[in-house]
Amino acid sequence: MIILDEHFPESQRQILQRWRISFRQIGYEVGRGGLKDDEIIPLLLQLHQPTLFTLDAGFHKPTLRHARYCLIHLDVEQYEAASFVRRTLKHKSFDTHAKRMGTVAKVSPTGIMLWLLHSEVKTRFLWES
Repeated sequence: MIILDEHFPESQRQILQRWRISFRQIGYEVGRGGLKDDEIIPLLLQLHQPTLFTLDAGFHKPTLRHARYCLIHLDVEQYEAASFVRRTLKHKSFDTHAKRMGTVAKVSPTGIMLWLLHSEVKTRFLWES
């Protein structure tokens, strides 16, 4: 299940819908509006295999890793958010729920930097051309 944070730009939501990428957004289809950051993790734990896409850098912490969800911080301009959601979901290391669970990642124009659940080493993937 793809979850967008509450502050994900509406224009980018519409692009994801046009691309037929299924998602739910906090404050609309799941949870309530105005959730604080510390309330989002308990919400994710109630959902089935959620992957949260957020523009909030506060979610890019290795201490937030958990086997039942994935956190992806989009370190991109707001108007690029949808394209990087799609690009991430098509990446060979993120193209299934099973591959994403337990991961905290930062997606940027240069690639993906992530912490896996039981590893203290950061892993980095560059975008393939």
